[in-house]
Parts: sequence; C-alpha cells; structure tokens
Amino acid sequence: MKKLLFSAALTLAASLATSAFGQDWPQKPIRIIVSFGPGGGADIIGRILADSMQAKLGKPIIIENKPGAGGIIGNEVVANAEADGYTLGVMTAGQIIAAVTRKNMRYDTLTAFAPIGQIATASLLIVTRPDFPANNVKELVEAAKADPGKIVFASPGFAATQHFAGEMFKQTAKVNLLHVPFKTSPEAINATLGKHADVLFDTVSALIGQVQSGQLKALAVTGKDRFPAVPDVPAAAESGVLPGYDVTTWYGLFAPRGTPARVIAILNKTMNESLVDESVRQRMAAAGVVVKTSTPQAFGDFMASEYKRWDAVREAAGIPQQ
Repeated sequence: MKKLLFSAALTLAASLATSAFGQDWPQKPIRIIVSFGPGGGADIIGRILADSMQAKLGKPIIIENKPGAGGIIGNEVVANAEADGYTLGVMTAGQIIAAVTRKNMRYDTLTAFAPIGQIATASLLIVTRPDFPANNVKELVEAAKADPGKIVFASPGFAATQHFAGEMFKQTAKVNLLHVPFKTSPEAINATLGKHADVLFDTVSALIGQVQSGQLKALAVTGKDRFPAVPDVPAAAESGVLPGYDVTTWYGLFAPRGTPARVIAILNKTMNESLVDESVRQRMAAAGVVVKTSTPQAFGDFMASEYKRWDAVREAAGIPQQ
C-alpha cells in the first residue's frame, strides 16, 4: 500500500512540475540557431519570426548563426542542447538534403529533434539566358533529349536544394543534363549570363531581379502551383512533361528531442499566431516566401517524408554519401 501511495505521489508531483513548467515558461531569453550565415534566407526568416514571437512571449529571442557543413553544424548544436525550450533551430530543405548526403553523422535527423511547426515555403525558379533556344520547360526537355549530356545546369552548391531540384528534374523528365555546382548564387548567375552554363535552378529571391530586368529568362517555377512573386511564370508541372514534379524550399522551427510537450505547444501556438499577423506575412512575402502554419505532428511527418524523398533522389542520381 505504501509503495502504491509513494508511486501515486511521484506521478502527481511530476504532473504538477510539468504543468508548472509549462505555465511559467519562458523564464529567460530563448536562442534560435540559424545554421547558415547572416543575410541568407534562413537568417532573414528566423529574424522576422523572432521579432514577432518575442513580443508575444515577453522574453528576448536571440538569433545565433552557426554556419557550416550544409546546416549540420547548427543542427548539432540544437541536438546537444538541453531540452528545455530555450534553444531552438530553423530547419530548411537544405539541411534535410545535407543529412541524406552524409554518413556517420553525430545525430539522427529523424529522431534527434522535436518539431514545432512549419514557417514558410517558396518555389525555386528555372531560368536560362535570353539567347538560349528553349522558351519553356517542354522545349528544354526536347532540347535535352536531342543532345544528351550537353546542356549544363548550374546550382549554387553541391547537395543544395537547387542541385537536387535539378536532379529530380532530370529523373522526372528522363533527360541527361550536366550539373556544375558553384559556391554561391551570384557565381552561378554570372556563369549562366557568361554562357558557362545553360540553365540555372535557384530561389525566386536570388533571381527575381535578373528576371524582371530581362537578363535571365524564366522558364518555370518548381512548385506545383504558380508563385505569388512571379505570377506570370508557369509551374513546371504545367508543361505536361514533368508529371508530379513539385520542389519547394521551406523553413520550420524545431527543438531538441525531449522538450516538454507543453512548451512545444506554447511555441507552436505563438509561432502560428505570429504567422497570421499581416505585418509578418508582408515581411515574409518581401523575403520571397509564403507563410505556412502547421501542427508539430504535421511538420514532423513532413520532415520525415522529405528525408525519404531526397534520399531516393540521391540514390537514383548515383550520389554517394560522403
């Protein structure tokens, strides 16, 4: 009887502690780890969200940039942090792709984190220089089939989302394009303008200036729907030669595995409230993304599906894990 009473007391104490922890949280500043350098998409999106969330939570939210290894260094910081909700991270499609291209990692991308929710999504653009003979995706596929392995597609980095968008394009259209990676978007753009590459896959925000000025010719966006920033550019799937092709870059918020469910719920609620705020939506749109709210479960399922999808693309492309 004493054992039963003692066990019940422990259970009640734990329940009360968890409840109090959630009700009193947060008690100190929160840090959000951005796994890329200042000024990039993840940094901009993280700072917009942090500004709104800290006003709602009443505690400072500090952005810490931890770039390197395609986002793996920053993710490792979050994976090893105390699971108390005071260390969070911004997850992107690129970090998932980086994970599927590496072996012997010091954390498991599928189990090391507690998802909080998705923040935003954005299409990529497929562009060429103005004198390239293809004016749409169908003509690009026809040209690639007529001259296998001769058309060069550029991306701003090996194993970046843009690179894998091109690999999925090749697999879906059943064509052979030659990939040439560059270190940055400006380098890839200059290579395309200088006729060292024929086609470029990159973000709308990186390319919209050159497209609007006529320096580059937009063939399609990579998402299944047209993108608000370039409404006149068709989705690649509209071409009829890329069935099911749908590639977006995206952003989400996550915490270390074991973060109390009550804290995750507070963060998800606060984040979703921020994302429906019109001023936040306008700032996100100016950054080239469309806000997308979700539950923690939905975001976790989405990350798992993205890992599976990009790992399959890696295998089909014959890209070995490094």
